Amino acid sequence: MKTVHFLATSFLVLALAIQPSKSFGISGKLIAGTSKINITSKSDNALHDSLFARCLVLDIQGERMAFVSVDLGIYTSTQVEIRCKEKYGISQLFLSSSHTHSSGKTDKPFIESQIVKCVGQAVKNMFPAKIVAGHRSFPQLGFNRLVVREDGHSRESWYSDDHYTSENPERIPFGPIDPEVGVIKIEDMKGQPRAILMNYAMHADIVCSNYAVSADYPGVACRKVEEAFGDRMTCLFVQGAGGNVESLIISSRRSGPDDPFQSDYNTIERVGGLLAYETIKLAKSLVPSSQEETQIRYMNDSLKFTGRFTKTAEYNIHISTLLINKDIVIGTCPGEPFIQLQLEWKKKVQEASGNPFLFGYTWYEGTWPNYIADIQSAARGGYGADQDSPVLIQVGAGEAIMNKHFENYFRLNGLMRDKSGPVGFKGGSRWIMTEYPRTK
Repeated sequence: MKTVHFLATSFLVLALAIQPSKSFGISGKLIAGTSKINITSKSDNALHDSLFARCLVLDIQGERMAFVSVDLGIYTSTQVEIRCKEKYGISQLFLSSSHTHSSGKTDKPFIESQIVKCVGQAVKNMFPAKIVAGHRSFPQLGFNRLVVREDGHSRESWYSDDHYTSENPERIPFGPIDPEVGVIKIEDMKGQPRAILMNYAMHADIVCSNYAVSADYPGVACRKVEEAFGDRMTCLFVQGAGGNVESLIISSRRSGPDDPFQSDYNTIERVGGLLAYETIKLAKSLVPSSQEETQIRYMNDSLKFTGRFTKTAEYNIHISTLLINKDIVIGTCPGEPFIQLQLEWKKKVQEASGNPFLFGYTWYEGTWPNYIADIQSAARGGYGADQDSPVLIQVGAGEAIMNKHFENYFRLNGLMRDKSGPVGFKGGSRWIMTEYPRTK
């Protein structure tokens, strides 16, 4: 009886923590704008390749939302949100971090002003547009870095044991991972691609500890996609639930800035090139429908949680569920969600006829929760799963976030009733009797 009482109480805490949803929807002619701006700060670090902010603005009848991807480890800014709303009429702004581990010493005021400028340029460059999306599966680039060991617990791939070597030099494809890249493509009315949102789940730390500024593989992938489609096209990289996914191809780490060993940047060229190839191939195959109007509906939610071990910790997690043209389903999530959460959510949305995109590392308001593990990973442990530095969010938070996205998807597509059903059916006879002539 004690166990039952405990479980029921835990669920009740999660359920009561959810604040009322805020929803919005509009249909009409879609106009879009894109831009790209350099956000590389002056620092003591060496520069290998520049960091950028890229923006896509979607507008229907004056209602504007902006997606901004940044080549930074973690980025949140209430000031950017406020200034973009005041200056450019942005009703909803999403900041998506690529999670590069090589962004150097960031200059916050400079980056803030550059991002605001980037959004302004996108608003200035608006054009009539169409939108289409899809997914493509291909041989995996990453592996799950929490490797299950003999005692049933997981340890990070950078710890060896009697069976496995450190850093997975054999490139064993430990799982689970998501082998799909997702693409949301924006075209102008002449059919020319003008923006691509590239959604892929894998840590951007291939050249970690390189002691130089680099956008890592997402920067390479975006550059190559932009080169393939011309100067007027902007490619935004949006990280998925890559919290526990590592690249199979990495550069060996340097011990410090004075280490004579140099990072191998061919690694990010190779991985970024492979991802770009699949993205380009997918983007070229996607054709928008002939419908003249675009419908965008979304719901915002705030979910409150405590810490897993540090019970005094409080998390106010803001998420947004978007449905575009009754097909494209976007779920945003701040922090570093684990891939198991993405796989389960995508499967359920696909079974319900949706086209799912999980935008991890994506913030618009509230607390940044760091790692968000699924329940099984939280039990098995390892970095980000049960090591409480940084402070971990409570067990079950990831599933609660994904379930809320799934529920909101049905609310947005109109299938979830607001009143008791069923309705619109007429009762009939229980049996229908048909007489047949007797045969001899």
